[in-house]
Amino acid sequence: MRAARGKEGASLARPRGAALLGLLAASALLALALQSFPGAGPCWGANGTRGCPRPARRPPPALLDELSRRQRDLLRLATSAGDTELGLSRGGRLGCGDLSRVTELGVVGSGFTKLVLRAALPGAGAIALKSVHRAGSDVSRCVQRYGHPAGCHRLASYKLLKEVTLLQRLDHPGVVKLHGQCYDNSLDPEIRVIAMLELGSPLEMIQLLQTPWEERFKICLSLVKLLFYLAHSPLGSIVLLDFQPRQFVMVDGNLKVTDMDDASTEELSCKEDNDCTLDFPGKSFILKCTAAGKCDGLNEKKNLFNAYRYFFMYLLPHTAPSALRPLLGDILNATGDLRYGINETLGAFEKVLHLYKSGLYLQKRLPLLKEYITLKGFRTMEMQDYKCWPSYSHLGCLLSIYNAEEAAAICNSQPQCQSFIVTQQRTWTGRPLASFRSSLTDLIPDVNAVLYIKRSAP
Repeated sequence: MRAARGKEGASLARPRGAALLGLLAASALLALALQSFPGAGPCWGANGTRGCPRPARRPPPALLDELSRRQRDLLRLATSAGDTELGLSRGGRLGCGDLSRVTELGVVGSGFTKLVLRAALPGAGAIALKSVHRAGSDVSRCVQRYGHPAGCHRLASYKLLKEVTLLQRLDHPGVVKLHGQCYDNSLDPEIRVIAMLELGSPLEMIQLLQTPWEERFKICLSLVKLLFYLAHSPLGSIVLLDFQPRQFVMVDGNLKVTDMDDASTEELSCKEDNDCTLDFPGKSFILKCTAAGKCDGLNEKKNLFNAYRYFFMYLLPHTAPSALRPLLGDILNATGDLRYGINETLGAFEKVLHLYKSGLYLQKRLPLLKEYITLKGFRTMEMQDYKCWPSYSHLGCLLSIYNAEEAAAICNSQPQCQSFIVTQQRTWTGRPLASFRSSLTDLIPDVNAVLYIKRSAP
């Protein structure tokens, strides 16, 4: 992979300055993106001089129309921030010159439009490099239709430029970080536009279904917080048009959206309520047409229903604490029928989180710890033991608890359990982990552990 040098490349890294400079930079970026077609502006030769040494065939009119629409969409997005400060610090510090330093390149994956590579960069660690995927279906179908590979590649490049523009302006823990970007008209067309992003691992729903409920609730809560931000973003309400689990990645155990090229800030115009129909497989909703001629909350509710059908249905109810299941059922019903908006949904999730962290969900019962001998400062030797589902460990039964009383209730409900150890390990909610055992092994001193043994244990 060649790096941009001298006048050959133009980095898209944004300065930490006034928003006006940011908008000027976006306009310059757009000009660069247009420069390779005759009549669309000057282009740079490999020697850094202006002019087009090899005249390119002009795209057919229909393709030019599509390019113009993408251009207008990008311009509208680039200027929608107005004159306020909107996440300029997320513009990224890496540029074209940094590409010469990348090592350990490997393919992460590819989609309809983009190719994603993994790379190591001194001082920045592992990053993801996104570029247009020439062999992807977006470019291939376009070439079959128009017979103009360069124009079709440019059409796909607009989607990547749009994603970069959005990531520059969106500042939220649920949005993947933009480390930098490069536009270089002298590079091979397939890597002409490159986005340098935070590297995450693909979201594996089957694996998530096997994780403890607390971790699955965290994923859903993170998604709700992201959708709340998108509904009230500095750019207006943003809808993820291609809302699929594959658009998300996990970074250090946190859910983040990584594909933003199909996001939109447009609000659907209407004359009557019937113009505001949301259609999903097997279900349709009619929203209100406001006096301003816009469908009320359509972007927000489209995101919310997709979150329900792709995430909440599968991750929320299974193995949840029994006392919380009615509240979780209310969330599922209200989001599945779109009776809740994102504000109400976030409030409901935060209520569940409060009950769970505070232990208020626990049913009152007679004290059970009196049935146990307590040994502070000891634990048993770690070894494979009986398993429970879903456990934090594949070697045994390791569960999140509110306190030792809850752990005693769990131990009493499991015929194999003869003892349990409460450790200083904590989950993301601050709850301790307890390891449940079927037999006693050698005791080991551990100031951070407390061992509870059933008085009736053999």
